[in-house]
Amino acid sequence: MEILKVYFPVAGIETYWFLPPIVAFCISFFTSMAGVSGAFLILPFQMSVLGFTSPSVSSTNFLYNLVGIPGGVYRYIKEGRMAWPLTACIVLGTLPGVLAGYVIRIKYLPNPRNFKFFVGCVLLYIGYRLSLSIRKKRHTSKASPDAFRISNVRYSLTRIGFDFSGSQVSFSPPVVFFLSLIVGVIGGIYGIGGGALIAPFLISVLNIPVYVVSGAVLMGTFMTSISGLAFYSLLPLKGGVTAPPDWLLGILFGIGGLCGMYLGARAQKHMPERAIKLILSLVILIVALKYILQFFR
Repeated sequence: MEILKVYFPVAGIETYWFLPPIVAFCISFFTSMAGVSGAFLILPFQMSVLGFTSPSVSSTNFLYNLVGIPGGVYRYIKEGRMAWPLTACIVLGTLPGVLAGYVIRIKYLPNPRNFKFFVGCVLLYIGYRLSLSIRKKRHTSKASPDAFRISNVRYSLTRIGFDFSGSQVSFSPPVVFFLSLIVGVIGGIYGIGGGALIAPFLISVLNIPVYVVSGAVLMGTFMTSISGLAFYSLLPLKGGVTAPPDWLLGILFGIGGLCGMYLGARAQKHMPERAIKLILSLVILIVALKYILQFFR
């Protein structure tokens, strides 16, 4: 079995070449159903299982997003479930925040122990928001595939609305924009693009269906990951040091994510909304508690 192992120089680790894509596939298949790329779980796997703890782990996470997300995005666009107005608000808000998040990560959170605690707090919030929304009932028509298509989009400066699954959905662009700005900062620190943070808020607070949120958040994560990867790879901070990704490791994770997200997006409309939220919240809370507790040991 030793012949199947590969050394990743940037990460400074050695593992089986097939492990990253398999792990990424399993994670992204389920998380993509909620509009989350799975990067928020790929990062703990890299740190705790593989032992990749340098700041480059964040940029490797961004690389995973760039390779993996197009599969899910393509499927949502093909099925007419991409909410473009919501996507635009998310992208415009998160892009500036990612740069600030990068600066904070390099300057103030280089220590793995402190960074794991930060990650745990972020994941605890995500799991809490998702668990609150599980009890909410939502009627979803299953009459035909067209029931899952977004139609009749309406625009104004203060409200954007559209029809989906026999009901009207609307949101405030300024609220989503400023929330995305905050999420961009946190996502830039964490190396996830922010999708795992904003999705629970959109679902549980703004009451936007998970079937609508998924495509928009994945596309937003993809766009912000481009800038995040560029910041980590090209902008030197703290003694002129950059934090480029481990390209081979990120691509291997991305290949698994590409397949998992495509199939997850395809299977999403056949999965109950509560089941999607329950799976996500349980996994997130377990990882969050583990990372918070290790800080006090």
